[in-house]
Amino acid sequence: MNFIIGSRGRLGQAIAEQYPANEVTCIDRAVYERWAEPDSAAAITAYFSEYAHAGAVVYICSGLLDPRLPAQQLHDVNFRLPQNIITAVASAGIRVVTFGTAMERTLTSNPYVQSKLLLSQFVESAGGSDFSPAHIRIHTLYGSAEPSPFMFLGQIMSALRAGIPFEMTQGRQLREYHHVLDDAVAIKSLVGNHAEGIIELSHGMPVSLGDLAKAIFKAFDKTHLLRLGALPEPTQENFGHVFERPEALDGIAFRDSIESVVDYMKKQITA
Repeated sequence: MNFIIGSRGRLGQAIAEQYPANEVTCIDRAVYERWAEPDSAAAITAYFSEYAHAGAVVYICSGLLDPRLPAQQLHDVNFRLPQNIITAVASAGIRVVTFGTAMERTLTSNPYVQSKLLLSQFVESAGGSDFSPAHIRIHTLYGSAEPSPFMFLGQIMSALRAGIPFEMTQGRQLREYHHVLDDAVAIKSLVGNHAEGIIELSHGMPVSLGDLAKAIFKAFDKTHLLRLGALPEPTQENFGHVFERPEALDGIAFRDSIESVVDYMKKQITA
C-alpha cells in the first residue's frame, strides 16, 4: 500500500495517479495535522499500526514553499512532520519518501531551503536499515494546476492577465523545469527500485529564466510587457551549475522545458 500525505497538492495528486486506486491511501489532513508536534509519536504509530503493513510506502508530499512564511511554520511542516513520521515508523518496516529542493546546496539563506536542508541531513543520518528513508530533491514543477502566485510562472501569469509590465532581473539564473507528471513517473520508478538516501531528480537540461520569460511573453504577443534588467541581480543564485542526470533516471522521458511550459501557460490563461 502507498500512503500519501499532501494528496491535494500538485505532486501528491500526480503520484497518486501512478497507482491503481486500491493501492493508494490518501491520508486526510485532519488525521496528520498535529503530527508535527513533539508528542505525536503515539498517534503516528497507532495510525500506521492499524492501516499499514511492512513494505508499505509513505510519500510525504505536504509542504510549504513560500519563503515569506514564518520560519517556524516552514520548519514545522517541512522538517518536523517528516522527521516525526520517519522516527515513528522506523521499526515497522515502512519506507518513507520525502521531498526537498535542488536548491539545498545553493540558496542556503532561503528559509524554505533551510527547512529542506535540515530534512535531507536527517534522512542521511537515519539511513542504514533495510527500510531507510529517501529524500528526493526536485526542481521547479509545473502542470496540472495553476502556478502558485508567488512563483516565477505565477507572477508572469498575473502580469499577462492584467496586461501590466513584468519586471525581473537580467534572467541569468538557471532552472530546471519539470512537468509534474514526468516527475511522478520518475519517482515511482525510483521507489520501485528501492532508492534510498539523497536522490537528485534532475534531467540536466536547465533553461535561463530570461529565455523562459522571453518565450512566454512572445507566445502571447506581449513582449512589450517584459522588463528584463529592471530588478537587481541576486547575490546568491545558480548562474552556471548544471545538475547531472543520475543513472537511476535512465529511460525516463522529460518534456522540453520551454516548449512545454509555454503550452502549459497558454492552457492556464485560456482556461
